[in-house]
Amino acid sequence: MILTPSELDSLVQVIHRSPHQLLGMHPLGDGSGVVVRAFLPWAAAVEAVPVLEKNQPRIPLQRVHHDGVFEGVSRDAKRVFAYDLRITDHQGKVYQTRDAYSFLPTLGETDLYLFAQGNERRIYEKLGAHLRVIDGVEGTSFAVWAPNAQRVSVVGDFNGWDGRVHVTRLLGSSGIWEIFVPGVRQGALYKYEIRNAHGQVVLKTDPYGAFFEPAPKNASIVWETSKFKWTDGEWLARRAKQDVLRAPMSVYELHLGSWRKKNSFESLGYREIAAPLVEYLKRLGFTHVELLPLSEHAFYPSWGYQVTGFYSPTSRYGTPDEFQYLVNALHEAGIGVLMDWVPAHFPRDDWALASFDGTALYEHEDPRKGAHQDWGTLIFNFGRHEVRNFLAANALFWCDRFHIDGLRVDAVASMLYLDYSRKDGEWIPNQFGGRENLEAVEFLKHFNHVVHTECPGVVTIAEESTAWPMVSRPPYLGGLGFSLKWNMGWMHDTLNYFKRDPIHRKYHQNDLTFAMLYHSNENFVLPLSHDEVVHGKGSLHRRMPGDDWQKAANLRCLLGYQWLFPGKKLLFMGGEIGQPDEWNANASVDWWLLDAGPFHSGLQRFVGDLNRLYTAQRALWESDYDPEGFFWVDCTDNENSVLSFVRQTRDHGSRVLVVLNLTPVLRHAYRLGVPEGGRWLEVLNTDAGVYGGSNAGNLGGVTADSIPTHGHAQSLSVTLPPLSVVAFIPERTRSSS
Repeated sequence: MILTPSELDSLVQVIHRSPHQLLGMHPLGDGSGVVVRAFLPWAAAVEAVPVLEKNQPRIPLQRVHHDGVFEGVSRDAKRVFAYDLRITDHQGKVYQTRDAYSFLPTLGETDLYLFAQGNERRIYEKLGAHLRVIDGVEGTSFAVWAPNAQRVSVVGDFNGWDGRVHVTRLLGSSGIWEIFVPGVRQGALYKYEIRNAHGQVVLKTDPYGAFFEPAPKNASIVWETSKFKWTDGEWLARRAKQDVLRAPMSVYELHLGSWRKKNSFESLGYREIAAPLVEYLKRLGFTHVELLPLSEHAFYPSWGYQVTGFYSPTSRYGTPDEFQYLVNALHEAGIGVLMDWVPAHFPRDDWALASFDGTALYEHEDPRKGAHQDWGTLIFNFGRHEVRNFLAANALFWCDRFHIDGLRVDAVASMLYLDYSRKDGEWIPNQFGGRENLEAVEFLKHFNHVVHTECPGVVTIAEESTAWPMVSRPPYLGGLGFSLKWNMGWMHDTLNYFKRDPIHRKYHQNDLTFAMLYHSNENFVLPLSHDEVVHGKGSLHRRMPGDDWQKAANLRCLLGYQWLFPGKKLLFMGGEIGQPDEWNANASVDWWLLDAGPFHSGLQRFVGDLNRLYTAQRALWESDYDPEGFFWVDCTDNENSVLSFVRQTRDHGSRVLVVLNLTPVLRHAYRLGVPEGGRWLEVLNTDAGVYGGSNAGNLGGVTADSIPTHGHAQSLSVTLPPLSVVAFIPERTRSSS
């Protein structure tokens, strides 16, 4: 035996940090031949068989330790050659496979350098599990970052979950452990068995795992996500040239598991939902769909916001290929796909990221920086290069492998402030004594820069609920770099207004006008999201005051106002049919309501018509963020709770006059100043009979009079239906808008 007793013990006790130095084939020190070693606890006999050079000798290996260490020496072979291990087990069955310890590392020095720097933008192609063909041998490479581990093994259904069989090697000082295992195919289950910094042996799922076994087993699955044949090239080409700020965006927010179900217990999968979802979105005219987080999450009631597999679509609805099929189908139908992305925190599950190598690797050690008290989760250490690389590359991964058109970043405020939801003494100030999380700020700037430069046309959207400045301004101007920001202030003020009895609304008209005072500060999205229809808040329908007729009219007003006000639009599923109950993630949208009366089907028809009007009129989206794209006609008629404004393009080639009458009073001959004369066509009336309204209106349009009003030389005398939003366009623009 050539091994020293300490070397032999390190193999048997599985504590050697680079077993490739001992196992596999190596030249003898005196140059007189080669030695082959293998650690195969379940083998009875082993032989090294040449596979490419048949003139090389077969080398029988002898057992040198009863736990399964084998060693063989050949003086006839003067150099290392490619070989298989021919293994006979104790039942006499014979296996033949290339030796996992005969391959060079699959990561190079440049990969390790860039990862340590935080700049390996395609690190998901290097770490994790990847199907490869090396020297003509099919198999899977495994690589994981665990710098403080004492030992890392790959265990799976291909090695009996035995941590002694495929022990990885540590690549220098990078903290990355790596091995190539021949014969491991797509669909193989695996985990990492880690002897952590404290000497404890734990099983962990792969942080870069591309697919996962359903809970509670949660094994990672070997899966190649780059094989899907995309047919959305035209969509991506158009997207790359489009200016999102000057394009229509009406977003249907969707929880995939509860939009439409097969039965009470089973949701539609990625492939099954594609056709009905495409048909529905096309029929209602939405330009985009936003999916609540689809990254793998073991805890279903988190709705995807407690991610355990950042690089994997959840297996609840099918394979990664089937998710690619869904995105491809939406793109072919001309529908953009946004997805919620959650870099703010991760759950404490002991089999996932938490304390990954026995230390606070992805999180902060100090709970005053590393723990979310509200959600029971852990906060990423945004200042660590490798963690920043993990997250920034993850954003690129979804855009690269799944062609996602936009990432809506959840809980940005919790990232920006060190004292977020904390009392005095429960947080640590930054280096300047402030409350700003400077490392998170720099990460967000970096993430936005990377996404916008690497993925042309992809948008990033911040859910940020504070007054942090310049969220949607470029980093070179001092901003965070997001494309868009949810306008949470607009949402709160608007819902507070609409829940009031109309008799009291005249005292609160500023709730609707205030948003224009800060509208130019950011590129806003107007959200009526899932957060507003859960946790006892009530559905949009239930929040509306009055009897059934008034609730319906108020809800049409709310959506009409949202769609015609400056900013991109977002509505959560169920809102478009006036679902009375709060959202229940365990049940489908109440589609039966469409057969229960004219209100629900009328509202759905209204939303479809609203979207078609929105996309047809450039004034409603092209100048969302231009100061000259909006002006109040009159926002001072508090007594009647009437507001009016004009949306217009820079060239005035498209104009829309919008009037809100927010009391149940029919108003005749209501005069409004307009910026030009001629006939104005009524293109929207929320009180139309087909929507369930009373059918009051302006018989298709009105002609301007030369009566100066509201600072304009021309004016219209219009009928304002009760609880309504009406919109007019100049007749001259009917064919040009």
